[in-house]
Amino acid sequence: MTQADLFDTPPSDSSPVEEVALLKQTLQRYAHAYYVLDAPLVPDAEYDRLYQQLERLEAEYPELKTPDSPTQRVIGTVLDGFQPVKHVIPMLSIRTETDTEATGAIAFDNRIRKELELTDLLSEVEYAAELKFDGLAISLRYENGVLVQAATRGDGETGENVTHNIRTIGQIPLKLMGSAPTVLEVRGEVYMRRDDFEALNEKQREQHDKTFVNPRNAAAGAVRQLDSGIAATRPLSFFAYGLGETVDWDVPTTHSGVLDALADYGFPVCKHREVVRGATGLAEFHQKVGALRDQLPYDIDGVVYKVNRRDLQARLGFVSREPRWAVAHKYPAQEQMTTVLAIDVQVGRTGKLTPVAKLEPVFVGGVTVSNATLHNEEETQRKDVRVGDTVIVRRAGDVIPEVVSVVLEKRPSHVGGVFKMDEWLYHACPVCGSEIAKEETEADWRCTGGLFCSAQRKQALLHFAQRRAMDIEGLGDKLVDQLVEEGIIRVLPDLYKLGILKLSALARMGEKSAQNLVDAIEKSKQTTLPRFLFSLGIRHVGEATAKDLAKHFGNIDRLMDATEEELLSVNDVGPVVASSIRTFFAQSHNKEVVEQLRVAGVTWPESNGQDDNSPKPFAGKTIVLTGTLPTLGRDDAKALIENAGGKVSGSVSKKTSFVVAGEAAGSKLDKANELGVTVIDEAGLLALLATPETE
Repeated sequence: MTQADLFDTPPSDSSPVEEVALLKQTLQRYAHAYYVLDAPLVPDAEYDRLYQQLERLEAEYPELKTPDSPTQRVIGTVLDGFQPVKHVIPMLSIRTETDTEATGAIAFDNRIRKELELTDLLSEVEYAAELKFDGLAISLRYENGVLVQAATRGDGETGENVTHNIRTIGQIPLKLMGSAPTVLEVRGEVYMRRDDFEALNEKQREQHDKTFVNPRNAAAGAVRQLDSGIAATRPLSFFAYGLGETVDWDVPTTHSGVLDALADYGFPVCKHREVVRGATGLAEFHQKVGALRDQLPYDIDGVVYKVNRRDLQARLGFVSREPRWAVAHKYPAQEQMTTVLAIDVQVGRTGKLTPVAKLEPVFVGGVTVSNATLHNEEETQRKDVRVGDTVIVRRAGDVIPEVVSVVLEKRPSHVGGVFKMDEWLYHACPVCGSEIAKEETEADWRCTGGLFCSAQRKQALLHFAQRRAMDIEGLGDKLVDQLVEEGIIRVLPDLYKLGILKLSALARMGEKSAQNLVDAIEKSKQTTLPRFLFSLGIRHVGEATAKDLAKHFGNIDRLMDATEEELLSVNDVGPVVASSIRTFFAQSHNKEVVEQLRVAGVTWPESNGQDDNSPKPFAGKTIVLTGTLPTLGRDDAKALIENAGGKVSGSVSKKTSFVVAGEAAGSKLDKANELGVTVIDEAGLLALLATPETE
């Protein structure tokens, strides 16, 4: 499909009215495909281009700016307070069936059959079965197809006007697709996906801000923001599931038909819905969704059954302001109360130290939970979790169980003290005894043991073997798991003691594969100092910093003994990096690992560091590599350029000194020609490298 198929450019003599109308129609179609269908039609850049074009036209012709325009989705309004909204048709809640077994479905079907006076055992009622979302109920009012109002449930009779915030949700159409009725009120649920919730909380932690208790509270809080600019930053989603007032609309005769019609109007409608018959059909749906529950990207706390035929709904009516024709069939709760027995600290693969609450075992979210994460020291202190506290624990889907909050009124007088990581651990890693450290800008404490810490062994080994480090081909995740879990590699230098017999005895590891790996390990012994430094996995030391350190110090011993002041004199090394390097090499066991690797035969050419007066023909120059060179690999060419004092960039600009192009050079070559940047081949590169000075 081409762009022309998607957006018909208005004729050159078209009026602003026509152009704005076509832009709005096109952008609404693209937004529906992106947010509702999850099938983008164009790149983001094309959407942005059309959006900006519409913004310019609306700025030039303000009278053409309407509430259904895509530019009005995020309006940044700050309100003094919420205005009340009287629901024309009350937003009533439905009865909850707390029996979480199949008997709960049977009981509902029996009540319906009794009310409908169905005595024939062969007469089965048709039901619409769907999910019960754990979010915030919202009523959306459309007049002549345009969203004019959004309101919360409130007390069912009167809610709050939250239109300014609902406009920020991309899944909710500002204008309906197709021919719309005079009035259409759509009821649905605003919710937050689990992955969006976790990302939001992680962002809050990084910014040292308050985290949210659960996705429902985060969604509800976003909807009730007085500032729509804040709401726009919260990742909200929406599902439509019912109707309020309608005017001039031939309403479908079944609930399932209503949902199909809403989907046609452009609303997101959950795909996990079925039309079933009788108690057996309801029970099977409840069981099937229950098995699927943890795999869903959002929280549900049950399923909903509704008599499908709307005429039967009307006949059944209401009781105590609840419809007789619907029920919510729950699942086991995902939040429970229990007691904190202790607080332990776990060491992650990257050295991150995570406080974990050891709990009185409690059944929550379908499993028995005895451990729950406290995330980090700041979060533990903010929630004020102490040993002996009664806490609310949450487990939803595949998310690790976490302590949500403390029930302060149940706090005993003998409760433990405030959690402080360094005091709790006596300043040492609980696994290896190395010093622990926390940077001022971070919330996490970390073990500085690195290569020595057994908790970090797998990660350290994988990092050490990667292509840009020691380049040990064949040493992948599964093999590393075997080597570490079976105790074959306890410290990094053990890697160089591996033999064919030991390797070939491992599962899925034949003699040929073992020989190839042994050869790769042997080959890795001949390396460079920058690669070796990078392979050590020192925090904040990437490839570029490793090269700068190697260039400055020339040999590993001088670097290991360097003070922070000496490290700060290295190009692009600041206080955080200098402190990290100094802390790493201050651990005697890290120095011992380096020494054992040298004893194992790992070597590299050494220099005099700052005394290196070799020619630097590319000093001050920026070079771009593109395509496949005849003899040089990309890393080899990059190393030659950097050794000659040059910098290799990934993009072409006016500041690029020249481009080295090989076979199948792509857009970078086109860009160089467009900007008039010099282009050479591999032979030209080698010739310039052989020249003492390059103009």
